[in-house]
Amino acid sequence: MIPLEKIKEAQERVARVAHTTPFAYAPLLSKKIGTNIFLKKENLQTTGAFKIRGAFNKIATLNENERQKGVVAASAGNHAQGVAFSSHYFKIPATIVMPESTPLTKINGVKSYGAEVILHGKNYDEAYEYAIEYAKEHDKTFVHPFADEEVMAGQGTIALEIVEQAKDIDIILVPIGGGGLIAGIASAIKQIDPSIQVIGVTAAGAPAMKRSYEAGRPIDTIDVRTIADGIAVRDTSPMTLDIILKTVDDIVEVDDEEIADAILFLLENQKLVVEGAGAVGVAALLYEKIENIVGKNVAVVLSGGNIDVTMLSVIIEKGLIKSYRKMKLIVTLVDKPGSLLKLTEIFAQVGANIVQIGYDRTSASLAFGDANVSIALETKGKEHQEEIRYLMRKHGYRFHEEK
Repeated sequence: MIPLEKIKEAQERVARVAHTTPFAYAPLLSKKIGTNIFLKKENLQTTGAFKIRGAFNKIATLNENERQKGVVAASAGNHAQGVAFSSHYFKIPATIVMPESTPLTKINGVKSYGAEVILHGKNYDEAYEYAIEYAKEHDKTFVHPFADEEVMAGQGTIALEIVEQAKDIDIILVPIGGGGLIAGIASAIKQIDPSIQVIGVTAAGAPAMKRSYEAGRPIDTIDVRTIADGIAVRDTSPMTLDIILKTVDDIVEVDDEEIADAILFLLENQKLVVEGAGAVGVAALLYEKIENIVGKNVAVVLSGGNIDVTMLSVIIEKGLIKSYRKMKLIVTLVDKPGSLLKLTEIFAQVGANIVQIGYDRTSASLAFGDANVSIALETKGKEHQEEIRYLMRKHGYRFHEEK
């Protein structure tokens, strides 16, 4: 467990650069879940994520010799930006190793603070292994994203803010990747008020920490695959696991569909842009992964907001289709003047707005004289879509839907 005094010392250092982020009641989410939900909005933090806290605290504690040599870090994005920002603040050189699949927005974010970026490996763990060797070879200090007491102490400052900002919190939901965030938060909470439950949330596609927690020993996985790239950690850190086993009350997991729904829910209903890792706590609530929460005051840490715009657009598109607000059809028509007009009149009749249309008469699967029309429609729910299908069949159209 990280000593409370160490976390309080970190708070004094971190206050130089990190915001005391908003901690706000979420009325729509609370009504939907049936209990009191509060959001700790680290997605609004400097650099867009909580990682600035741990990275800054670690670099602030380096001696002058270590600073002159420079630092190295491995990260999928948020820790990278935290280290780059902190290195720029202290005017020391920084090299960040990032997985080759890292979104461009995160790479550019790191470079904007003057750090050198090296792309290496398929995932965080491969980037990490390379970064360790790079730091040794170039005699630089490696700033670990989670398995470091100063880093965990920095992340634990979130817990100090929560207990200052809120009264009578019963449960805190925290995302888990490598475990540094929850280790810091749980260390602080269990020393301040042991009755508060700290529950971790992992992505189903990155299950190492959950499996390790259940087994009581480190268990690594072969690979990771999740849209929550900020918690896509393949291997378990014995250091963070040891703290988690002593301080965390439970760990639950959510899958990518559930995470995507939570991202969309937060965007539409809370007007918050939150990345996959940051949305896992809300996903756990929406899909009833947390037991015995009725009547409880629940705090959810939204750990970051640095979502790739391309990924966000895919989530929005899939979400619109899933919620019956968008419909994609491929309709086979006789390829002659007026055929398309008659089809669009049906959509106009039921008030379905065409937002995209394509026309193909050359596909090898088509009979001569036919054409396929691909159409995307804005619709008003499940019943509206049923009405559209009914009219299409009534008028003899051959069609199928894209999901």
